[in-house]
Amino acid sequence: MTIDARTPRTTNTSSSPGESLDTTTLHTAYRAPRTSRWGSILRHALMIAVVIVSLYPILWMVVSSLRPDGEIFGDPSLLLTTFEWENYAYGWTALGTPFGKYLINSGIVVIGSILGNLITCSLAAYAFARLRFRLQRTAFAYMLITLMLPIHIVIVPQYVLWAQVGLVDTFWPLIVPKFLATDAFFIFLMIQFMRGLPRELDEAARIDGAGHARIFFQIVLPLMVPALATTAIFTFIWVWNDFFSQLIFLTSPGNYTVPIALRAFVDAQSSTSFGAMFAMSVVSIIPLVLIFAFGQRFLVKGIATTGLK
Repeated sequence: MTIDARTPRTTNTSSSPGESLDTTTLHTAYRAPRTSRWGSILRHALMIAVVIVSLYPILWMVVSSLRPDGEIFGDPSLLLTTFEWENYAYGWTALGTPFGKYLINSGIVVIGSILGNLITCSLAAYAFARLRFRLQRTAFAYMLITLMLPIHIVIVPQYVLWAQVGLVDTFWPLIVPKFLATDAFFIFLMIQFMRGLPRELDEAARIDGAGHARIFFQIVLPLMVPALATTAIFTFIWVWNDFFSQLIFLTSPGNYTVPIALRAFVDAQSSTSFGAMFAMSVVSIIPLVLIFAFGQRFLVKGIATTGLK
């Protein structure tokens, strides 16, 4: 009997439990987890380094609030040799008015701004996302154009307008515009979120006899909690840190908000108490940290579900 040389020979590649595996297979099996483990370590080390660099200014501010004025700018490290707790006590009353007054003033402006943006921006967004009216595209384009206008262009006519009605040095110029849907960014954010909601909900409500008001308040608005929370958090952060517009409209020390009060610690004609200023800066960022900590879940959900569906 002859065997054809072209006939491939079949070999038994299966191994019994007692036989050893191929060394190449073992090397490949153990090399992949080790490589991915080192890659994960490097990624985490890089992220930790970025976090440290990003948090260094805040940590330096906290450390500087516990140092004497003469040592603040002389040592860039984060090591403390002395603790000046008096900076917090002195900074609270250094401007002649308790710093809590400025915190309350900022709280009034922030709460009014949040309510204004939540009410009017959501209504404007519903009109653009769900209604059909004449010149809708033109109005939407003009709304987007306002995003490109810097505040320095509109602040002068606004100041002239509020001066003519005698409301300068009050909180009204800072709060009333929020009730006129002037923040196009939040309108656009809510529009994108509403477009992700199924229109079948609106059609079902219309079959039951619901109008636009009932559809908005009972159907659309409850589903917009992530977008509303994102709007509230961003409004809080932006208004709380706003310095320029509050400096323009508020002139009396009793109406100062936190950013203007912190600027008042720096005096060009006399000595500046940097320790007290940094101490009150630490106090001023506590509300921001708390708001972000408690609202982070809604913030991430609102950004992730806005315009990405």
